[in-house]
Amino acid sequence: MQLDEIKISRAIIESYQQKLINALDVEVAIVGAGPAGMVCGYYLAKAGKKVVLFERKLSVGGGMWGGGIMFNEIVIQEEARKILDEFGVRTRKYEQGYYLADSIDSVSTICSKAVHAGLKVFNLISAEDVMVRSKRVCGLVLNWTAVEMANLHVDPVTMRAKFVVDATGHPAEVARIVERKSGIKLNTKNGRIMGEQSMHAQAGEDTIVKNSKEICPGLYACGMCANAVFGGPRMGPIFGGMLLAGRKVAKDLIRKL
Repeated sequence: MQLDEIKISRAIIESYQQKLINALDVEVAIVGAGPAGMVCGYYLAKAGKKVVLFERKLSVGGGMWGGGIMFNEIVIQEEARKILDEFGVRTRKYEQGYYLADSIDSVSTICSKAVHAGLKVFNLISAEDVMVRSKRVCGLVLNWTAVEMANLHVDPVTMRAKFVVDATGHPAEVARIVERKSGIKLNTKNGRIMGEQSMHAQAGEDTIVKNSKEICPGLYACGMCANAVFGGPRMGPIFGGMLLAGRKVAKDLIRKL
């Protein structure tokens, strides 16, 4: 068969255009394709919800790829191991209550299963603002990450969602936009982003699940973002709480939807 470069280009452009158009009005929009965001998207898609995920980087997976100090092994606890079992990620026992998994296997498998479940992932797209109506977050303002990096004056586009999930990790990027621009009081003790505390693995793992909840009407925190918003400690290179937080937010949203 003789390959035609124009047909190849047309196929890519037409397919992506339709995929992006379909993503402009959804039930849930997730920002951040780390483990928490992808697990959240997986369970929502598996439940038949229309869900999309926007990731500013080229690759998904957040900090999970590098394990701890670039040693590509991750540690999880017993309860979280059951989630990896569901995905089909291979785990092995280290000591009682501690399990290991290969970070490459973990990220690639979670991403593949989430996409096959129906999650639409858009990489290289940044959420630069939110859409707010009647003091409720109801969508995202999107632009190419390359535009953001080059500081180009290029106007964005807007998409609508019944719920938005901030899964951007330590920066809590969407929550900070809401705090800075919307005038909405957050569901924290002081109505603002509390900021994450120093390392405490046990407390961090417990609170990351507890704090993965609604930040303000229409906006949820998920994963490390939740501790940044609600003032919990960071937990270091253990990823069980990320997985459990993603599942918890998905279940909460499935009930609301």
